[in-house]
Amino acid sequence: MPESKVIPPQRPGRLKTLGGGALAGTVAALLMTLVLLILRSAFGVPTPSELVGDRFAPTLSVDTFIKLLTIFEGFNNLKKIGFGSVIGGQIVVGFLVGLAYAQIISRPGYAASPLARRLKTNNAGLRFVIIVVGILWVLSLILLWPVLGTHYYGLPLGSATVVTTTSLLAAYVLYGLCLITGYGMISHATTSRDKATQPRVQHRGRRALLLGSIGAVVGIVANKIWTQLYERATFSYDGTQYLGQDVQFITPNERFYIVTKNIIDPRVNPELWRLEIAGLVERPGGYRYQELTALPAINQETTLMCISNQVGGGLMSNAVWKGVPLGTLIQNAGLKNGVTKVVLRAVDGYDDTIPLAKALEPTTLVAYEMNGAMLPSTHGYPVRLIVPGLFGEKSVKWITRVELVAEDIKGFYEKQGWGPDFTIPTHSRFDGPDFSQPIKLGSTVPIKGVAFAGNRGISRVEVSFNDGTNWQEVKLNSPSTRLTWALWNYDWQPAQAGEYKLAVRAADGDGILQTREERWTAPHGATGYHKVTARIVS
Repeated sequence: MPESKVIPPQRPGRLKTLGGGALAGTVAALLMTLVLLILRSAFGVPTPSELVGDRFAPTLSVDTFIKLLTIFEGFNNLKKIGFGSVIGGQIVVGFLVGLAYAQIISRPGYAASPLARRLKTNNAGLRFVIIVVGILWVLSLILLWPVLGTHYYGLPLGSATVVTTTSLLAAYVLYGLCLITGYGMISHATTSRDKATQPRVQHRGRRALLLGSIGAVVGIVANKIWTQLYERATFSYDGTQYLGQDVQFITPNERFYIVTKNIIDPRVNPELWRLEIAGLVERPGGYRYQELTALPAINQETTLMCISNQVGGGLMSNAVWKGVPLGTLIQNAGLKNGVTKVVLRAVDGYDDTIPLAKALEPTTLVAYEMNGAMLPSTHGYPVRLIVPGLFGEKSVKWITRVELVAEDIKGFYEKQGWGPDFTIPTHSRFDGPDFSQPIKLGSTVPIKGVAFAGNRGISRVEVSFNDGTNWQEVKLNSPSTRLTWALWNYDWQPAQAGEYKLAVRAADGDGILQTREERWTAPHGATGYHKVTARIVS
């Protein structure tokens, strides 16, 4: 019988090889991204996007940070771009690694171990993937170590670090396995130039189409999960201000000002959470939520204000807080000698510091209620710190660890260059009426506003109707305590039509007048008189 001619399978061309690798790498990266989003949504594990943002935001200088806010028209846009850029970077890296893998595995002459054969690769390809996974994981540990203790459902820092690092490793391993599997599915499709087997020529193309379809489905599912996360994102409420003619002495919880660094705020599970007391203490330990709330507590009215609040701005609100003095917890743990600072760490990776003396003041609270209700999630549930007299960034939300140290550690925004003075200067503002509208001559104009001086109280408020030349003391209809703002009002009767330049200033509880020096918010907080123009028409 005549010998049958065997036509060996044709090796795909270089372009097809690289194309298969790029497709496999992209699909694997999409699947890895999907898994990372599922871990974030279902288990509170931070995504690389959030970790990268929190790791490198503090390295920006104040000036650079402000410039970026200006360029991108606000913090929310900056957060969106940062999150999307990291996800895009994951896909690009996956694409490039896929190209490199295809180039390596397509070279002839490499042996294949049993494991490599089972995975439809060779030793060189398997070794390359293991090295890439290892490099990605080690780089993640090195670059992101300071924020790997983040866990948005409230695991303590140590446990959170283990969960986050393990999750990243699992995601990278998944990427490697999917890359090998995806490329193997394409490259091992049999092709032939024999007309008798012509239908098999398209086998490789069909598998590539199948892999691409899988990638599309994965992308759609990932987008759906991100959409669900987006609905929980902070974009709709970050920067909420409280001001206007209906301002009340006690701010309703739903209208209390909000500033957050997060893309998606924590939703802490109190069963996972605990407040740790650590560092230079005799008896390090912690409190479960039920243990903390069982301690003797106090109710305290305190006004908070953000360091980003501009003159006349509304990033300022007042509430009644219930909680335990931080000093009580520190004294229970037993102070060691040499402590100078207290480091406050939160479940979202945020940290800040206060002097030991401030931490021991009886008005510095670990609060778990706000206006008689459980702390809202957006305001730090299950507990937050209240630090009267200092800007709001020191009143850390979602706090999980109090660490007493001797060294000069800097917090999240301190590293950018904010401060070092975080004492709230005396502020005052107009809240009404609406000065953008003309006011009829002959009518009484009810002017109202607020004044605040940190933990120094307000003794008086004065208004000028001629740009600061003369001043008229106004009525404090809701006088402040040392820790709260004051609400003031004045019934003004203009003598004639025209434009009036109004200004307001306050004196703190010690009688020291508010400075008229105009200063921008960065790095110590804004100062100066709030001024408005009233147009009186006949």
